[in-house]
Amino acid sequence: MGVGPLPEKHAWSLKIRGKIALGYVIILLMLGLFLVIVSNRITSLEKETVFLSDHDIEVHELTYQIEKNVLDMETGQRGYALTGDESYLEPYNNGLVEWRINFAKLNGLIIDNPEQVGNLNNISDNIEKWIDEAGQYVVDLKRNGQNETVSAFFRNDAGKIVIDAIRSQSDYFRDIERTLTNERISNLKDSNHKLLITMYILWGLVALLASLITYLLSASIVNPLHSVIRAINEIASGGNKSERIKVKTFDEIYELGEATNGLLDTVQRDQWNSEQLTSMSIALQETTDMAALCRIFINRLSLMLEMQYATIFVLNRDELFERMYSYAGAENKEARLSGDLVQPGAGLIGQCALDQRVNIIEHLPEDYVYISSGLGRTAPRFAVIAPIVFENKTVAVLEVAALTRWAPYHFELLNELLQMMGVTVNSVMTRMEIQKLLHDSQVMNEELQVQSEELQVQSEELQVQTEELQNQTSELLTVNKELEDQKSVAENAAIELERYNEQLELSSRYKSEFLANMSHELRTPLNSMLILSQLLTENRNHTLTEEEQGYASVIYNSGSDLLSMINDILDLSKVEAGKMLVEMDAVNLTELPSLLQGYFGKLAEGRNLEFEVNIGAGVPDLFFTDEMRMHQILRNLLSNAFKFTQHGSVSVDVHKLDSYSDMNYALNESLLSFAVKDTGIGISAENRELIFEAFRQADGTTARRFGGTGLGLSISLQLAKLLGGHISLESEEGAGSTFTLYLPCRELDSGEEPDSLLGQTQAAAASEQAESAGRETQVNSKDLLFEKEFQKLQGRTVLIVDDDARNIFALQKGLEPYEMNILTAQTGYECLQMVREQPDLDIVLLDIMMPNLDGYDTLSIIREELLLTELPIIAISAKTMKEDRERCLTAGASDFISKPVVMKDVVTRMCRWIQERA
Repeated sequence: MGVGPLPEKHAWSLKIRGKIALGYVIILLMLGLFLVIVSNRITSLEKETVFLSDHDIEVHELTYQIEKNVLDMETGQRGYALTGDESYLEPYNNGLVEWRINFAKLNGLIIDNPEQVGNLNNISDNIEKWIDEAGQYVVDLKRNGQNETVSAFFRNDAGKIVIDAIRSQSDYFRDIERTLTNERISNLKDSNHKLLITMYILWGLVALLASLITYLLSASIVNPLHSVIRAINEIASGGNKSERIKVKTFDEIYELGEATNGLLDTVQRDQWNSEQLTSMSIALQETTDMAALCRIFINRLSLMLEMQYATIFVLNRDELFERMYSYAGAENKEARLSGDLVQPGAGLIGQCALDQRVNIIEHLPEDYVYISSGLGRTAPRFAVIAPIVFENKTVAVLEVAALTRWAPYHFELLNELLQMMGVTVNSVMTRMEIQKLLHDSQVMNEELQVQSEELQVQSEELQVQTEELQNQTSELLTVNKELEDQKSVAENAAIELERYNEQLELSSRYKSEFLANMSHELRTPLNSMLILSQLLTENRNHTLTEEEQGYASVIYNSGSDLLSMINDILDLSKVEAGKMLVEMDAVNLTELPSLLQGYFGKLAEGRNLEFEVNIGAGVPDLFFTDEMRMHQILRNLLSNAFKFTQHGSVSVDVHKLDSYSDMNYALNESLLSFAVKDTGIGISAENRELIFEAFRQADGTTARRFGGTGLGLSISLQLAKLLGGHISLESEEGAGSTFTLYLPCRELDSGEEPDSLLGQTQAAAASEQAESAGRETQVNSKDLLFEKEFQKLQGRTVLIVDDDARNIFALQKGLEPYEMNILTAQTGYECLQMVREQPDLDIVLLDIMMPNLDGYDTLSIIREELLLTELPIIAISAKTMKEDRERCLTAGASDFISKPVVMKDVVTRMCRWIQERA
């Protein structure tokens, strides 16, 4: 039971937030690398595109421009040759200058391509050739007036051949450039394709890395959470609690696992303590002899606690502590060692009896006592001397020796076992004393009878021998005196018996008080657990998943089942103590079929079982009994029938009988029989009486198929007896069972009009149906109901008084949606201070069981001293007896709610008592 060793802190051990941040940083770095690579590639493509658009276009344009310059020179030359007009030489002169400029630009653009430079030089040579041989030559001839020579030149036109060569060379030059441009475009497309492939590859790598990081992070978080959830489910279902959560990382999950393991340790330890206490209680209750009691107690204690030696001293009639039993300390363990007597105050045993305090002795000397076995012997290292006290009187002293020191929870278990042993030792002492007194009384009565017979004989002799009367007078006086003494002794014995009877009644009262206190202690944590689990199930903030709502529902249902078991145990204790109140009233049997169908119809439908309720002929519509207890008995019987029936049917048949008798019950007047039949597993003959005993079941093994506390049938039988009835059983193993409830059929008094009373009952039923319909309407319109309650409670001030912080927290969370001003107090004194300082309080929710100043005294002070008679105060208590409610109302409470509370009921009561706004 523990969390396990703490994992080492490494450099990579991060909290969950650090892990998630690290994953995001890695992904962002990958994305940044992706962007850098893509950006560089895009920049390269952009440069290639710019080069393609600027360089190639400009090259083509310059080639055309040079060709145009040549054409302009040829046109100007021809115009001037034909007209002699100098204005025609302007294109010639401009082209003569511009082609050289364009040639220089073009040569600079293609300087990296020797082949194209050569082609361009060829074009340049032809242009120079045309200028020298045709262009400038014709212009000079024309200027010199050699028109005939000009005409002869144009007739041969040698310059045209050069111009055609220039055009051809220009076209060839441009074709090469076009081919180069197409190659660059193709390379650009390939680069774009490679860029896309690179982007896809990088995106895939980023996605793969993100998936891997997500998987690793989710696995490191979700797997331990699943372990925690399984552990909590084991707690809720009462399953195996021995497994522990192992978390390898050192983060919040480890802390959650450690907390859950701690919870498992606590639950398992509490369950183990409870089982040991129950086992010891059952074993001690079956013992009536002091020596056997001590033997059983110490032997069982050796199984529960790690101890190798023990002895117990019990207070005898001489007020000395006598060694009653030794564990592993003597060869004859049953022998009473009469020489071992200890006076109070003598040695550690006697001093422990006086101090009534547990003594823990460590580092014992080697010769203290020896723990021996078949292989050897050794000295203990640790000893405990503990008093066994009953009502501040030490009735026994226990000494235990062990080789190892106990854990703290072992000491807690020991204290509870000692308290239990104290009650049992006192009970056995009382029983033994009563038996001794009874035996002494019987002996005295026998002696009195013998002496009475002797007196009769003497009386006869006195009648015959009257002459000896005077001589025997003194003897008769002596005998009379002895008789008076014996009579006085018998009267004292009777007084002693009466005193011991009072002690037995006191023990019974202590038992009832113990059960009531246990009810309070159990209901107090259940109160906060049920409220908070109900709030989680409602999911008001819509923050829970359906699975988490399911977990909250399991917690709420488990708490409700535990509350039901507590109520069963309290009902049984009430019946046994004779405190169960029976309220006779008219019961309308015509409503029974629909009522039982409402309870069990859906259950039968879900398990594919036939279920019907039949009212026989002659059964009256009304009869007098305690309706609530009758329904409780029938529900218990039907719950058992459905629990043990897997196939077939369950039915309830109601008949009227004139009389009934068996070996356990007889009634010579009319009565009603309620037969609950099922086709389930049946009950064997040896278990038919067993199942009606409290805490007993037909199958009580650890591998049993059906759960339960074993109280249902016992409570039902006790309730039936309270109602003047009986429960019989007919069953065959494997063929089903029939439980029959018999109740006296007390019909209406002769002075009442049946029709009138039946009409009143039907009217009440109709009113109840109307209220039920109203409740259904409210359920179907929860929003409208919440709005009404919200308007009534918003802004109002409520004071919550409870010594348990969990209950305060639960009520605060339950009232948060209504936007109330919530004040809290944990004692009665804080409550009174709040009431004095807050005159604008609208309502008070007051817990009754509080230390120092309880709820009753707080109520009295508020009502009588502070004179706040109009302030609504709702008392909340874990005690559920009818007298507790009446006591709260008598003390001044406006209303009473028993724990565990239902928030819906609390809100409804508050709305009922809070005054309307002025």
